[in-house]
Amino acid sequence: MLGLQKFLFVHVLACLGRLAHGSDIINGEKAPENSMQYMASVQNNKGQHVCGGFLITEDFVVSAAHCNDFTPTHVVLGNHNLKNGNHQKIKIKKKIIHENYQQLGLGNDIMLLELLSVQLNERVQTIQLPRAEIHLEENQVCQVAGWGTTKTHGKSVDELMVVNVSVITSKNCEAQWPRLPANVICAGGYNTTKGFCQVCFLSFQFKMAP
Repeated sequence: MLGLQKFLFVHVLACLGRLAHGSDIINGEKAPENSMQYMASVQNNKGQHVCGGFLITEDFVVSAAHCNDFTPTHVVLGNHNLKNGNHQKIKIKKKIIHENYQQLGLGNDIMLLELLSVQLNERVQTIQLPRAEIHLEENQVCQVAGWGTTKTHGKSVDELMVVNVSVITSKNCEAQWPRLPANVICAGGYNTTKGFCQVCFLSFQFKMAP
């Protein structure tokens, strides 16, 4: 597995002004089977995928706060293909939204989903969280994954997709987006055809209650 310093599983705040519904992965590749056992599909009561997330403990998934707008009711774990029935469907017990979240694009777009207990096995595992002092260098390659469309204005796919993107410095990012929230990481860029809608702002700060 890639070291945590080169592996980001964080949440889209905005992609050039459009809503990042469904974790769009542009020009990505199909994730190897059973390679990302912590990935979670956040779904509504119709069984529709509305957002991605990742399992951090046996009873908590991290997702984006704006996903609450789509009224999620449960998460699906243990399957890279959402059409495959071999998975765990776990009811959401409680939603904990960042206290400073207001709306999409203004930062703090992160949410904890408390679940009824998950059974860890060879297909379902938690992801190790990065250290607080982690420092990402310019052009450092990070990996992002999710379900959704694989091209702009394309149709959603059921397979988990993954793509490599490069970190952009805050200085360069702020030059293009003066209202950039303070607690984000920029990845992608104008000179790439890969990523979340080519350019994304990624949330990276959240405190769990004791």
